[in-house]
Formats: sequence, C-alpha cells, structure tokens
Amino acid sequence: MDYEPLLRWLHVIGAAALLGTGAGIAFFMLMAVRTRSPQLIASVAQFVVIADTLFTTTAVIAQPVTGFLLARTIGWPLSEGWLQLSLMLYAVTGLFWLPVVWIQIRLRDIARQAVADDKPLPAGFDRLFRIWFAAGIPAFAAVLAILWLMLNRPAIGLP
Repeated sequence: MDYEPLLRWLHVIGAAALLGTGAGIAFFMLMAVRTRSPQLIASVAQFVVIADTLFTTTAVIAQPVTGFLLARTIGWPLSEGWLQLSLMLYAVTGLFWLPVVWIQIRLRDIARQAVADDKPLPAGFDRLFRIWFAAGIPAFAAVLAILWLMLNRPAIGLP
C-alpha cells in the first residue's frame, strides 16, 4: 500500500496547525492584553494554554514523525541540505516555543491572581508578556522558513 499521500496530508495538516495555532494564539493573547482587563486576560490565556496543549503540542510531535516517514517513503536522504536546515530551524522553533509555553501559563496565573485579589495587573506581567511576544517572533519566522523550504526543496549545500 502507498502511504505517501496520507503522510503528505498528515504533514501538511501538522504544518497548518503549527502556523495557524501559533498565529491565532499570538493574536488573541495580544488583543486580550491590550485591554488591560485581568478578567479578560485570564479567560483568553486559559484558552491559549488549552489550544497550545491540544493543537501545537500534537503538531510538534507529529511533524518530525510524519516528516521522517515521508522522507523515507519518497527516498529523500536526510542529508539533503533543505531537510537539514529545516530540522535546524525546527530546533530553533522549539527553543523559543518551550519558554513561551511556560510564560503563557504564568501570564494566565498572574491574571487569575489579579482577578482574585481585585487588583490591576502587576508590573511583572508586562515584562513577562514582552518576553513572550519577543520569543514568538523568531519561532514564527522559523516556521514560515520551514514551510518555504518544504515547498521549494532548494539545493542547499551544508557542511
């Protein structure tokens, strides 16, 4: 049986989940934080954490598995430059994503505490949010670059 079409489909779905969930999470979290409402931020951040856990984590696990199986099925050697660069960018994405996950959980908890105490957001919230947002930029750019590499498969000579 030819598994290539299924593997391609699963790999594309995973890439779409990474890109779409990442963009959606960033947008909704940014819009919530702009309101300065601890109650709204706590609510939105709760769903951001759930979405990241369900969709992003699933895609993060599925992408290397489907990618490896797809490369093996098609016959692409893992030594191909575009594949190696994609894997390096994937690692970069992960290095930024892991702290982002922890930070968004902290942001949610800080907002919840502000609601419980009936107080405004503390100053530390803003610093943490800036770090969260800044870490998302290279991670998102790396995902876009990986998608470009996957679609174009350019000849890249890496040492």
